[in-house]
Amino acid sequence: MVSSPHEAMHRIFQEYPGLFSRVSEALGIDIPPPTSATTLPTDLTEARPVERRVDTLLRIETEHDGPFLLAIEAQGKKDPRKTTSWPYYVSYLHNRYGLPTLLLVVCQDHTTAEWAARPISIGIRQWQTLTLNPLVAGPHNMPVITDVTEARKDLALATLAAITHADNPDVDAILKTLSAALRDTPETIADPLVELTAQGLGNRPAAQQWRNLVAVDLSFYKSFMSEEIRDEGRVQGRSEDILLVLEQRGITVPDKVRERITDCGDPETLRQWLMRAVTATSAEEIFTEG
Repeated sequence: MVSSPHEAMHRIFQEYPGLFSRVSEALGIDIPPPTSATTLPTDLTEARPVERRVDTLLRIETEHDGPFLLAIEAQGKKDPRKTTSWPYYVSYLHNRYGLPTLLLVVCQDHTTAEWAARPISIGIRQWQTLTLNPLVAGPHNMPVITDVTEARKDLALATLAAITHADNPDVDAILKTLSAALRDTPETIADPLVELTAQGLGNRPAAQQWRNLVAVDLSFYKSFMSEEIRDEGRVQGRSEDILLVLEQRGITVPDKVRERITDCGDPETLRQWLMRAVTATSAEEIFTEG
C-alpha cells in the first residue's frame, strides 16, 4: 500500500513543477528555471506483461536549454529492485520521448538518501556501458527553514523541506514556521500545501502537532483536513464530558467502559451516551438503550 508520505514527496512536484529548479539549486546543480511544465503519463509498461510505473513524470520546458523529462521517485526505504528499475525508467523515457531525462529521488532519512545517491552502473568491470546518477533530495541537503520570512519567499520549497525533515529533532520549529508563513496566504495557495504537509508527515508524532497548528494557527483554513480535525476535537470533548458526568455523580468507570467511550468516534453515539450518563446508575448503563 502506498503511504501518504510517499504520495506527498512526489505529488508536490506535480502541483509546483517549478520547485525542481530550487531543489536543484539546493543540490548544487545549475538547472535553469522552467518556462512551463506538463504532467505526463506515469505508466512505463511495455507491451509485454511487465508493469513499471514512475511516481511522477514531468516534461520541463526551459527558455534556453530546451525541454527535458523529470522522473520523480519517492523512496521511503532501501529497495534493491530499484537498481534495475531506475535505469530502465530513464532509458525507456529517453527512447520514447527523445529528450534528456533526469531522475530525482526524494527521501526522508539519511540512510535511504545515501543509498539512493549511489551511481548505478550497467556493464562490466573494464567498461561501464551505462551509469545512472540519481539526484537525491532529503534531510541531508534540503534546507532547515525556521525563519518565517524565508519560508514565505518559497512556500513550496518550505513544504518539501518540512516533509523531508519529518524526523528532524527540530521538526516542531520547522512546522511552526511553515504554519506561520501560511497564516496570511490565500486559501487557494495554502490548502494544497497544508494537505501535502499532513500527508508527508504520515503517522509520525509530528503529524499531530501539524494538525494542532492547522486547527489553531490556521483557524481560517477550511479544508477537509481542518474540518476533520475540528470533528476530532468535538468527539474528544464529548468523550471527556461523559467521563466527567459519571465521575461527578460518584459512579465508578471501569477501564473497559472508559476505553469504549474514548475509542468511539461517532458524535451521535457519544451524544446519546452523554444524555444517559446524567441518569445512569452504573457506567455500563449508558450503553443500554431505553
